[in-house]
Amino acid sequence: MPTKEVETVHEAVGTFDDVDSLQAAMDDLQTCGFMRQEISVLADDDVIKHKRGSTYERTEDAADDPSAPRTTFTPNETIGEAEGIAIAIPLYIMAVIASGFMIASGSSVIAAVAAGIFAGITGAALGSIFAMRINKHHKQYIQNQIDRGGLLLWVHLRSIKLEKKAMRVLRKNDGHDVHVHEIPLY
Repeated sequence: MPTKEVETVHEAVGTFDDVDSLQAAMDDLQTCGFMRQEISVLADDDVIKHKRGSTYERTEDAADDPSAPRTTFTPNETIGEAEGIAIAIPLYIMAVIASGFMIASGSSVIAAVAAGIFAGITGAALGSIFAMRINKHHKQYIQNQIDRGGLLLWVHLRSIKLEKKAMRVLRKNDGHDVHVHEIPLY
């Protein structure tokens, strides 16, 4: 019985030593015509442990592993937006509820405003705790990979023409160990 050939796709991969270089490479790739969904990074340790049972000792071990858990990269600007939302939502909810409760109970407008301000400050303080956790998780995700050898960036290649373009962009933005490999499609 003849063996079935496994189809493959080409993918460029590079390693980056810092977030700024990684982000610059991603921005340049998108400017050069790569779609966001064609660009991925190594997932965080929790996802890797769940899927593999353990993390990679070195990020280079994941570079050519077709089953390496991947995700889209969350830039620092998006983390900042998430932190702002984490602060704003509890601030708003607690201020509105406190003011509404005071008005409904027949308090003066000044008392309702004061209660809203106090509750809003309390909500913002609670939200700040969530914001710090978001920031800490993101920084730890980045640091874990840098400590293991760098931040991996994979680029799905639709054609040979794009292969050269992707490799040029990765190298231009301080990517190292830049190469192309084949990934089997199952």
